[in-house]
Amino acid sequence: MTHAQAEAQTTPIDPGRTAGEEPVLIRTPALSDGKSMWTLARDTQVLDLNSSYAYLLWCRDFAGTSVVAEVGGAPAGFVTGYMRPEAPETLMIWQVAVDARFRGRRIAASMLDDLAARTGAVRLETTITDDNSASIGLFSAFAQRHDARLTTSPLFTPADYPDGHDTEFLYEIGPLQPQR
Repeated sequence: MTHAQAEAQTTPIDPGRTAGEEPVLIRTPALSDGKSMWTLARDTQVLDLNSSYAYLLWCRDFAGTSVVAEVGGAPAGFVTGYMRPEAPETLMIWQVAVDARFRGRRIAASMLDDLAARTGAVRLETTITDDNSASIGLFSAFAQRHDARLTTSPLFTPADYPDGHDTEFLYEIGPLQPQR
């Protein structure tokens, strides 16, 4: 996808904007966003950081199921996702990141809502460790906004990992309803 094509799929939003703040723009990522996505993921200090190469591939191969947010032209956040091959109506969210400067403006929630609408997803999945209260809150609120059932179950346990990673709980949300 070229930058011009990415620019063509933009959604301006105003979540939590106060007087004098720049508006938030949500758009499809372009290849040039790979650098800032890697930096945002690194700077959260909570996300599992993938290689910079992985973020470039994500922007190339999964741009249609991912979004980036900008504030005043500066990278403010991203959501990476993909439609599950075995469940093509299910949007699997891989990572959500928001720059610390822009937190508190509901950018993550707006990116998720925008991406669910763009993809036409009927269901949404993600994995979350039980110590990540911010993500648990984000996805619980998403389920409420979309009047959808939320179930959780262990997906990957420490025994599955070579490095002792904490259990990743699968959050299944659906079927999605229009926002209230």
